[in-house]
Amino acid sequence: MKHTISVTVENKFGVLARVSGLFSSRGYNIDSLAVGETNNPLVSRMTIVVHGDDRVLDQVIKQLNKLVDVIEVFDMPDGTYVARELCLVKVKSTTGARSEILEVANVFRAKVIDIGHKALTIQITGTEEKVEAFIKLMEPYGIIELIRTGKVAMAREMNSDS
Repeated sequence: MKHTISVTVENKFGVLARVSGLFSSRGYNIDSLAVGETNNPLVSRMTIVVHGDDRVLDQVIKQLNKLVDVIEVFDMPDGTYVARELCLVKVKSTTGARSEILEVANVFRAKVIDIGHKALTIQITGTEEKVEAFIKLMEPYGIIELIRTGKVAMAREMNSDS
């Protein structure tokens, strides 16, 4: 089972190494890790996706909370957050295939960000499923290079007044 964990940390040297070291020292694999500053430059937010059962999740959260520079850790169950991923895909582009590739990109609301004689570089953002579907459709054309950010997630506003 995939778990999405949000970790707020002090924006200090070595925090990322300590967090990732915690996972590796316990034999947990990180599927995705995205880190960036928040609106407060002294604080960063990590979105970590990890595989495991509820026992693994509980252990990860307990261990993260023990780290000195960690401010807050919480599990984000499906449906309680919005998430996006960014992917850049460089695809072989022959003259005949170029219009087909552009049509697919248009359907997925992807943007062509670089055009060369033999390749197109396309930027797509969206859910993991949307990005996966786009990549599968690009594979027959020949993917030259691909890079993904991993999931970034933010909790939904929960309105308790209704």
